[in-house]
Amino acid sequence: MSEQFDLADLKRRMQGAIGALRHELNGLRTGRASAALVEPVIVHAYGSSMPLSQVATISIPEPRMISVQVWDKSMVNAVEKAIRDSNLGLSPNIEGQVLRIRIPELNEQRRKELVKVAHKYSEEARVAVRHVRRDGIDILKKLLKDKAISEDDEKRQAGEVQKITDAHISEVDQVLVGKEKEIMQV
Repeated sequence: MSEQFDLADLKRRMQGAIGALRHELNGLRTGRASAALVEPVIVHAYGSSMPLSQVATISIPEPRMISVQVWDKSMVNAVEKAIRDSNLGLSPNIEGQVLRIRIPELNEQRRKELVKVAHKYSEEARVAVRHVRRDGIDILKKLLKDKAISEDDEKRQAGEVQKITDAHISEVDQVLVGKEKEIMQV
């Protein structure tokens, strides 16, 4: 069975790498409150583990405050413990069924560390995009070798793969620049 070359599939896979990058970057603490910061927190509730968003409503009432409205009164302490144990360096204050989490100002050194982490994430995304490009080029070479496509078709298709690769790498760079600005903003 000969492999099929599918440009749309390559684009989809490259978009997936960028989506993963955006998700990773959303989890970086920038000194500004973001629901994405606490969404991955896992709460041990009702005999199982579940994401915070399944036991509470997360909102941002102020730029440096996250509010977590726990639906079930009996779960407040479990949610508070999960947030404290999450290695995010956050300490919630309990007010009834609402947990208020102040996001502390970031110092210059911490901001620089976060920028390094953001660069690492974006490099991983670039590598993922290049892996997809390599897969596409490999399929084209195999099709050429099996005489399923002509040399001209292979060159043209390889050019298309390179074009979408460049576009996605550029998008990764733009996402990184935006996140860097957000992190360094005082």
